Amino acid sequence: MRSRIATLDFARGLAIFGILLLNISAFGLPKAAYMNPAYAGLPSSSDTWTWAVLDAVAQGKFLMMFAMLFGGGLYLLLPRGKHWIQSRLSILLLCGLIHATLFWDGDILLSYGLIGLVCWRMVREGRSSQSLVSTGIILYLIGVAVLAILGVISSPKAGSFWLPGPAEIQYEQYWRLKGGWEAIQNRLDLLSSSLLAIGAQYGWELAGAMLIGSGLMRSGWLKGEFSERHYRKVAAALLPLSLLIQIPAIYLQWKSGWDYRWSGFLMQVPREIGSLMQAVSYLALCYGFWSVISRWRVVHWISQVGRMALTNYLLQTLICTTFFNFFGFFLHFDRLQLLALVPLVWMCNLLVTLLWLRYFRQGPLEWLWRKLTIKASGVEVKTA
Repeated sequence: MRSRIATLDFARGLAIFGILLLNISAFGLPKAAYMNPAYAGLPSSSDTWTWAVLDAVAQGKFLMMFAMLFGGGLYLLLPRGKHWIQSRLSILLLCGLIHATLFWDGDILLSYGLIGLVCWRMVREGRSSQSLVSTGIILYLIGVAVLAILGVISSPKAGSFWLPGPAEIQYEQYWRLKGGWEAIQNRLDLLSSSLLAIGAQYGWELAGAMLIGSGLMRSGWLKGEFSERHYRKVAAALLPLSLLIQIPAIYLQWKSGWDYRWSGFLMQVPREIGSLMQAVSYLALCYGFWSVISRWRVVHWISQVGRMALTNYLLQTLICTTFFNFFGFFLHFDRLQLLALVPLVWMCNLLVTLLWLRYFRQGPLEWLWRKLTIKASGVEVKTA
């Protein structure tokens, strides 16, 4: 029976909360707004500053943080055997497909399951923690290089996905609010584009982050086996450096008026490099100050959210799609107003989590995931 690592649960819960900081705009605004604040003309000052701050502290950081934790989890699953791992990842992939098709086009579960199925053998065959981290960095940099190449060869003229016209925005609002088969068809179109992006570029970065996470777990770094001083030194080195790399790129995107080629590709390169460094620094801060923050009640609560990461991620979709699509609040708020709604969703996550774990040992979807994995793999495993 394997005991849980409390710091891992906290980091996972923090990542789930952090991902919503960016996802909230994808729930409440047209898809073009996620990367382009000027999708409908010159944005307001508050909208611009909200975008800039979120880009510096959150955009891509919590996704990479979660990917590294996912890779670390793959390493911990190795003793359970290939049938268990393959079944678990296949079920996650299927869950992501259902989520992306029937509920929300911003799903990450399908890509995590898909890349996980590719990566877990690399995790198993890695000669050492250093080789896993080195291979992960190489794969990640390949993804960054592909992004730069796409920026060079792409057309300077943006398509409707970057600069939609009033008709495209109105149609997106229509199918999101209407739902049904119309919405499913559009989500399937977006899913096909997402899969192409995973195959061409983003999948390299995701695989790289997972291998880095598995290497950090194998070395004991993600198990908290290094000194707190070590983690603090890592954070002190990487956090300022990552911001130093990214802030000029954010400024140039702003000054260029979010030009398609520069903002969509070329200025994303330093952002992607900085995001990985920043994700590591966020993890290092969790571990470096764990002896202090572990006494805080809110840290315990966030750790409980991390124990139910899958349930809480999908709960965020349920809450947000109900509010924005079913109740019709899509396109009713600007970026700053949407950000103000995030703590309310967090409170729902906390309330559901604390009530559920008072009576049960696992989240409902975690329990179902495990039961389906047992059936698919034929392997019974005791859990802590």
